Amino acid sequence: MPIRWTDYRLITALLLAMALVCAAQAYAYAPGLMTWDSIRQYGQALSGEFDDWHPPAMEWLWRQLLPIAHGPAPMLAIQLGLYWAAFTGLVVWAVRAGRRRLAIAFAITSILPLSVVLMAEIIKDSLMAALLLAASAILVAIPTRGQPVARVIALILIVCAATLRFNALPACLPLAIALLPASWRATRARFGAALLIGAAVIAAALPLANRAVGAKPSGVGLSLVIFDLGGITRFSGVDAFPADDDVDDPVAVNRHCYKPERWDSYSWWVPDPCPLGFDAMDDVFKQSGENPYRHWLGAVLTHPVAYAEHRLTHFNINIRFLVHDEVERPVMGQIPPNDWGFRLTPNPVLTWLDRGARWSAHTPLGWPVWWMALAIGLLVVAPGLPSRRLVIPLALSGLLYGLGYLPASVACELRYHLWTMLAVLIAALLAGADIAQGARPSCQRLLAATTPLMLVTVLCVIWRLT
Repeated sequence: MPIRWTDYRLITALLLAMALVCAAQAYAYAPGLMTWDSIRQYGQALSGEFDDWHPPAMEWLWRQLLPIAHGPAPMLAIQLGLYWAAFTGLVVWAVRAGRRRLAIAFAITSILPLSVVLMAEIIKDSLMAALLLAASAILVAIPTRGQPVARVIALILIVCAATLRFNALPACLPLAIALLPASWRATRARFGAALLIGAAVIAAALPLANRAVGAKPSGVGLSLVIFDLGGITRFSGVDAFPADDDVDDPVAVNRHCYKPERWDSYSWWVPDPCPLGFDAMDDVFKQSGENPYRHWLGAVLTHPVAYAEHRLTHFNINIRFLVHDEVERPVMGQIPPNDWGFRLTPNPVLTWLDRGARWSAHTPLGWPVWWMALAIGLLVVAPGLPSRRLVIPLALSGLLYGLGYLPASVACELRYHLWTMLAVLIAALLAGADIAQGARPSCQRLLAATTPLMLVTVLCVIWRLT
């Protein structure tokens, strides 16, 4: 569709507003909001000695940027570049498609404080979300046929995102399948083959990247094992840990160590490490020769109810469902102490963005369970919408990624759900634009679609008020 003069004016106004927010974001959070995790990663980027506790691919990339500038600024530029380029593409596409209100909605979405602040954090979750957002913008903008170069670029972005988190598969696979030519998934056999091959490539991305950069194994998987053994012990009242002669009463000791919101009390970096913590259990497993994962599986099969109680309790906190108080600060407010003296300079823009993000976290915008319920509704209504080729993979990506934290999570930081929020929000805007332009799902389908969201909203509000 040819662009009219009024469309140029709209694009200019929207992109100018977005550019101003981007400039304010970069100014407020310069040189980049490092976290405890990224401080450790930066140290490895400087030394060139990588381990796999945090994604070595990100550390390798950071090391390649050192000739440009030391510190977090180059990584911040990459994250912000991907984020704002993606939303710029969405806005321009919507205007070119004659969907002016959708373009305005995309622009408003891009400046929401919670995502703006989280995108300023130098962390694997933000970088992964930025990569997937860029890939999604390509998916939205390309026609149903052709554009092989754009599709390949988007698939490369998805594979890069898959190197950043061990649980990236459910987020990446729906988008990757949607980017494949329609003929590749025209039949059930082809679709099944695409699923299997896509899943294999995405699942292999992280371990292959780790090997390519020479990352040493850190035993990071033991954190999940210990957290689950602690949860099983707490809810069953039976010791699920491997025998340790140095601990007389593991059940009583674990009662003081176990916190359902995170595993950190078992780590070595807390002031008073748990006697059943990482270092102790690592030694026990090495001395006994027992495989930690086999021991974990045995404990799960022996105490399935206790394991389910532990996992559901943690997941409830993780997705901010039935909780009363703020789980923890939703966004970082300052760079922790570090050897290089990196810090944020206090300024009014930082104060306002931080305040806006923290306020948003107390609304449905900061409740991952609300976004997951919305995703379920979108998947119900999407088959009858013109934009179903976009709504379904985006909603599915956000929903499956959020659900992936049920079996495999050891903490509950809001940054984990940044991609779920962004993916489902974009899907919701596309679906809403379709309905506004005349798509009419049946009353039964609309009722089924809105019920999960209404139920979750009511339960969340009531729980927080009681």
